[in-house]
Formats: sequence, structure tokens, C-alpha cells
Amino acid sequence: MRELKHSYINGHFVETLGGETMDIVNPSTETVLGTLRLAGQGDVLHAIEAANRAQRHFSSSSKQERLAMLRRLEHAVREHLPAIREATVDEYGAPPQRATWASEYAAACFGHAAETLDAYPLIRQIGTASVTMEPVGVSALITPWNSVAGSICSKLAYAIAAGCAVVIKPSELGAIQAQAVIEAVHAAGLPPGVVNMVIGRGDPVGATLSTHPDIAKISFTGSTPTGKAIARAAIDSMKRVSLALTGKSPAIILDDADFSHAVPLAIQAGLQNSGQACVAGTRILVPAPRLEDVIALVQHTAGNIKVGNPRDPQTVIGPMISAMQYERVQRYIQIGQEEGAMLIAGGAGRPDGIESGYFVKPTVFAGVRNDMTIAREEIFGPVLSIITYRDDEEAVAIANDSAYGLQAYVFSSDSDRARRVASRLQAGGVKINSLQHEPLAPFGGYKASGVGREGGMFGLESFLEAKAVVGG
Repeated sequence: MRELKHSYINGHFVETLGGETMDIVNPSTETVLGTLRLAGQGDVLHAIEAANRAQRHFSSSSKQERLAMLRRLEHAVREHLPAIREATVDEYGAPPQRATWASEYAAACFGHAAETLDAYPLIRQIGTASVTMEPVGVSALITPWNSVAGSICSKLAYAIAAGCAVVIKPSELGAIQAQAVIEAVHAAGLPPGVVNMVIGRGDPVGATLSTHPDIAKISFTGSTPTGKAIARAAIDSMKRVSLALTGKSPAIILDDADFSHAVPLAIQAGLQNSGQACVAGTRILVPAPRLEDVIALVQHTAGNIKVGNPRDPQTVIGPMISAMQYERVQRYIQIGQEEGAMLIAGGAGRPDGIESGYFVKPTVFAGVRNDMTIAREEIFGPVLSIITYRDDEEAVAIANDSAYGLQAYVFSSDSDRARRVASRLQAGGVKINSLQHEPLAPFGGYKASGVGREGGMFGLESFLEAKAVVGG
């Protein structure tokens, strides 16, 4: 049993002042791993004060000083990879391949940020003006439970690159993972106050960060309703806000695609991270004449996906994060059936042979209309919808008929045709015949999927302000 009762403030692990505690539950076994003492407003205020003091000096740090910090951070996180990986398996239930990828990605974020900063001109001449890119100031990094280490490190890396001290608020559902990351950060030996972390609920921790006048910037990843609430709260003090929010991503399989390859890849896109991914391709769009072929391939693919113990190397899908999330996904499966969608794989309840843990069967519906609830709302679980289209024009129209626009996928044997379709999709990113991640490319969404971008030059600039000086 672990007892997490410390916040990280001003370069030290200090006892959390908040009085509320919660159990940390292993979602695979429903057993208690430990307890977390939740931070309260007093903890947040101390963290903001420490970051504000550090910012006075950190804002004038040189590019070379920040590059050295980023390299130390990358080294330290790599040294802590086993602890981060184990926490991701135990606390989140990530299968081994996913846990390994996620922890290595977290470490790599600092190298990518260093590469970006090294090549980025912080001072440039534009017309008669000298333009200096300056740190925006103390930044609040609010991260989700479905990618704890990766979200913390990706945001932190570019904040450090820009010269911004931070207060990190991870989800309380990822406390052990966050603890492993902050121990690595501590080992990197940054100046006191540059990085602070408090773990607590949205109210009071997130609410205080969203309204406090000494917070200049908020970088939030999570649901669209929460992102809207943060943006509303932040506007009174004119905080800069970056929001990476909900997705309901389409995966378009064009009629010239190799279906034996494209369908399993589309299923993989939809079920990535056990379906708990904002970029999951949960709407699979297929040509109407090929529906029966697709159904057969889906049933074969889904039938071979192993769900269960994340310690098993063969496991592909782990549990949902909590009982509440499990029930949410079950409710959507029921709604899909009630609305008349045809269940072709999976369904309600746990997989056969599993009696405990928040496990969901990989579930696929066919005969889905784009106006059905399961096609409109983010389920955040391994539940996919197959929607048919007549031609490319209708495929694009269906794909874009969504409140969201985070990610999209296109499968075709003709790369030019695929790019023409991609160019018409309202999404922040489109992947063609691939699930490959490009860490230096901008990440973010159109419409209700967010505001701003993360990663590479765009991620760096989200923590910078431009000052133009003319004359002299």
C-alpha cells in the first residue's frame, strides 16, 4: 500500500495541506493500491507563489541554459523509465506495449523540445522592427488521466524551452504515474520553483489555477465541457489558453484501399490506448457496396484481440480507468442497440472469463447513421461505429459533420487521392495509411476539439509572447 501525501513545491516534496483523501484503485483487479491526500487551495497558492518567484529569474535565462535543462530532464526521465512504466501498468492498466511506448515518449519530449528550441530564432528582424519572443509567464499545466506521463512531459518540455515556470495539476486518477514523473524532474536539478506539482480535484485546484492573476497561461488537455469552463474562468485575467479537447475522429476507407490491410489498421486506430484516446478513429467510414466484406474483416480482427491482464504480453486492450468510466461505456453500448445500430462484435458486460476489473469487450456497431448518439459523442472506450457512404463527396461530408475535428485517418492505394480527401477534412491532423506519430508536427483540433497547438515550433510558440521594438 502506497501513501501519497506530498506535493512538489519550490524544489521540495512537502506535505500536502488538503484534508481529503481518496483510494488509488488498480483498474485491472479493483484492489486498492494506496491512498492519495488531495491538494487544497492552500497547496495551490503556495505552488503559484513559488513559481512566480522563480519566474523572475527564469524568464531571463539564456537559450543555452534552457537547452541544458531539457537535456538533464530527458536523461532523468530515461533513468526513471522503469518506475514510470510500472506505474502506467498498475494504476492505468495499460498493456505492456502501450506502457513502454508511453513512458519512452515522455522522455523523448524533452529531446524534441531541445531540438525545436535550438533551431528557433528568439530574436528576429521583421521590417523595421526587432521582434523578441519572450516567455508568457507562469503557466498552469492541467493534464488528463489517459496519458499521464506523456501529457505532463510534453507540456513541461515546451514550457521550459520557452522559459516559463509551471504549476502542474495532473488528474487525481494518475497520482502514482505523476509521482514517478516528478521524482525524475526533481532528479534533474532544476532551479527551485521552476517546476511545481499539486494533485487535486478540479475544484479547488483547477479552479484556482484558472482564476489566479499570477497564472499567465493555461495548457489543458481533457474534455470539451471542462475546457470551456477553464476558458470562461481564465478570460477575466486575460490568460493565454491552449486547449486540447474531445475528439470523434473519422477513419475513411476509400474504395481503392487494400481492405485486408486497411480494416485492421482502422480497428487499431479506433481501439488505441484501450479506446481511451481523444485521437481514436471511432467512426469508420466505408463504401456501401463493401459493407459485408468490412463486417467479415472486423469480426475476424475483433475476435483475435486479447483483452485482460495488462501483465500478459499478448494483451492489447486493458481496463477502463474506473468503475465510473466502465459504466459510461456500458451505457453507450446500450444506447447504440436502442437506437437500432447492428452489433457485429462485442457487446455489454465483461469479456468471457473475466470476473473482475473494468474490462470492456471490443465492441463494433454497423448500420450506424451519423446522427446516432454513438456517432456524435465521445465514448472514450473500445466502441466503434461503421458508417457507409456512396462516394468521396459523401465520405467527406459525413466526416466533417461533427462538432469535433481533432484527428482523421484516410486509407487508399492512391496517395494523391488520399491527400485530396485529407485536404478537405476539418481536422487538426490527418494520417494517411499510417498510425505513425510525428512529435514535431503541431497537435490540436478544429472546432470544439480545442484551441491552439502543441508540439514542435507551434508548441514552443504557445508559451511565448512577441514583442516588437521599432526605432532607437
